[in-house]
Amino acid sequence: MSTVEVNPIQIQLAEEIAQFTHDPSGFALFAYPWGEGDLADSAGPREWQAEINKIIGQHLQNPATRYQPCCIAVASGHGIGKSAEIAMLMNWAMSTCENTKVVITAGTGTQLATKTVPEVQKWTRRAINAFWWDINATSIRYKSEKLQANWRADFITWSEYNTEAFAGLHNKGKRILVIYDESSAIADKVYEVTKGALTDEETEIIWLAFGNPTQNTGAFRECFGKFKHRWYTYQIDSRTVEGTNKEQIAKDIEDYGEDSDFVRVRVKGEFPRAGSTQFIPSDIVAICRKHKAVGFDHLPKVLSVDVARFGDDQTVIGTRQGRKARITSKLRGLDTVQVAERVIEQMDIERPDATVIDGDGIGAGVIDHINHRGYGRKYPLFEFHGGATPRDPQMYFNRRAEVWGLMRDALKDTMEIPDDPELDADLTGPQYGFSAKQQIQLEKKEDMKKRGLSSPDCGDWLAMTFGVTVAPPKPKSTGPRKTYTAWS
Repeated sequence: MSTVEVNPIQIQLAEEIAQFTHDPSGFALFAYPWGEGDLADSAGPREWQAEINKIIGQHLQNPATRYQPCCIAVASGHGIGKSAEIAMLMNWAMSTCENTKVVITAGTGTQLATKTVPEVQKWTRRAINAFWWDINATSIRYKSEKLQANWRADFITWSEYNTEAFAGLHNKGKRILVIYDESSAIADKVYEVTKGALTDEETEIIWLAFGNPTQNTGAFRECFGKFKHRWYTYQIDSRTVEGTNKEQIAKDIEDYGEDSDFVRVRVKGEFPRAGSTQFIPSDIVAICRKHKAVGFDHLPKVLSVDVARFGDDQTVIGTRQGRKARITSKLRGLDTVQVAERVIEQMDIERPDATVIDGDGIGAGVIDHINHRGYGRKYPLFEFHGGATPRDPQMYFNRRAEVWGLMRDALKDTMEIPDDPELDADLTGPQYGFSAKQQIQLEKKEDMKKRGLSSPDCGDWLAMTFGVTVAPPKPKSTGPRKTYTAWS
């Protein structure tokens, strides 16, 4: 194979690597500094990674199967080292076969850019032959300008309306590697186009699909169902993998329940019984962004505040009056006193009939300051606690899931919301599943971040406006102007 510079040491390295042409297991052990630096605690790939490498090696070493597609689907819980395995296999494929073509995609562009690509880049730089490669944000190419057009790995965001990158997967007589990360979120059409393109004769073709099994239907699920005879399939429980965070896994099981869909998907690597999916459909939100509400002026006004907990989160303040909602402030980098003073300003401006503030975490400090200033008496103030018992415990797992459910119902009936892309992303981002008691269970913010999404601060702001019921005005002669019921 070609080398970057012609000198004895590099020729020797190329010859040694060439011995692993059909041996990804041997390459992984040879190419990385196991037992040193960041890999000081590792003697080699994890057990499941070694098994995948072994299967690929056996497939290629057998002349009867070498030029048939090797398709492997891995459904797993969190934290098992999927990205590391993707990186090791990509480097093996390109290092041991000249003019190899690799295409890597992921469930979302954010997942690809923030999770998959950085991990692949890191492992490529760790390898003994890292100097062979030109490493970029969208590709990893062989450094020789004469060869890099055909000897490369490309990171591509998929689109079911633009599938040319997957339709053009031809590399006759060489090697093709296609890798899907977070495969449940990739559209069926992309699978179909990829399958149709992998037809070159006498070509080594490897197709790998990794991911949490979040969807109970679709092409990734079918790899484990009606097309199982075409795929090597693995379902990996995070608890069985060395190096996973067993303490956090135990907390997740305690929070969600051993038999919940969340644990089935995120821990056990099993497909959900009822289907974990987008909680609020995108088309509903799109309609509400363009809708104009009328007849809300006489209705009670609720001010809601979602208080930021972490540096990359934001505090969101806004109101909902009937079917009209608007955001008045998005704040970052303020302490609890500063946030409280901004809320007080809005209370004086908006004169709400009720104010709902997230009382968990640092939000408690905001509430304390507002009460200290006397505004908890001036304007009725309610604390919201997402983990509290819901009003309808047969339907919802906790209070947060319940107010999101109420908000979803209101959006389905059409309401006016800000035409704000950030709010849109927050409303459509969370997934849901079911607890062991078949209660609707909303995905936690921490788990959304693991998928590469932001904390849904704007979505939580709007949901909390449904956390208090404010009765319509009564005739003056009948008593108090309004009554309030808190269910926080």
